[in-house]
Amino acid sequence: MLEKYTEQINNQIDVYLKTLPDSGIYLPFKYIMNLGGKRFRPSLLLLATELFNGSTKEAIHPAIGIEVFHNFSLVHDDIMDDAPLRRGKSPVHLKWDLNMGILSGDVMFAQANSLIASCYPHHLKQVVRLYNQTAIEVCEGQDLDMEFETRDNVSLENYIEMIRLKTAVLVACALKIGAIIGDADSNDAALIYDFGINLGIAFQIHDDILDLYGDQKVFGKQIGGDIVEGKHSVLLITAKAQANKQQLVKITELLKNSDLSNEEKVKEVSFIYNQLNVKNLASILQNDYYNKALNAVEGLTISTKNKNILYSFAENLMKREV
Repeated sequence: MLEKYTEQINNQIDVYLKTLPDSGIYLPFKYIMNLGGKRFRPSLLLLATELFNGSTKEAIHPAIGIEVFHNFSLVHDDIMDDAPLRRGKSPVHLKWDLNMGILSGDVMFAQANSLIASCYPHHLKQVVRLYNQTAIEVCEGQDLDMEFETRDNVSLENYIEMIRLKTAVLVACALKIGAIIGDADSNDAALIYDFGINLGIAFQIHDDILDLYGDQKVFGKQIGGDIVEGKHSVLLITAKAQANKQQLVKITELLKNSDLSNEEKVKEVSFIYNQLNVKNLASILQNDYYNKALNAVEGLTISTKNKNILYSFAENLMKREV
């Protein structure tokens, strides 16, 4: 249902990238942008703009800015996670080197700021303030994610706050920028932001599930990567909460065992996850946030037809395999 926006975004990204040099730090910039991706964040910005009868002409550059910012965060996340794959291809820091990954990410961040600030003057203050706050929160979320790597006592509440910051706020930001450009009132802008927050949390929980239970050829990333990295995903946190003492000791031993191959580690840990019904429990949590997102849509003062567009998008997102 976002196809028309996705096509528009892709076309405008192609136009934008052609304005950048074909050398130096712009080569990895163009590389990561051309690896594809779902483009659903910028598409949501355009969708929200139209839901509130705003101008997509005004919204298109901020939408591209959201996508550039998202990809900037992926470049730097891949460095911090030492990720072997990004969308089925080599991440920037492996295709080039660490320094190029850092610097190209930096220029992407700066370019994103310029694109976001290209909205009309009467919307500029609200849009830039929201975007800057979101950028801060995304960094705070990544900081929490890294902090969790050295902690054994990450609670489900800690985890939800981390993914709210790292993932959900950017989805919510895209939607609210579209609402601002569409001159939505403050209540509708807040509700569509809440829709984005809750859908973003559900999205990330689903992503954690796909990390282990998805098809690598479809998913585009290493299956079981969170186990290999010892990340506190929703699956690991749920497993620890459900495990008996023997299972908890076994999970801890497996995650710390450097003698096991990645494949063996994923196989052994996932076996315990399956015993503990972790996938189903995580799916229940995902659905809780999904339903909160739908409740936010119900309160919007837009037509039933437009509400159904948001319902349909949310439903399709929760069925995704990539």
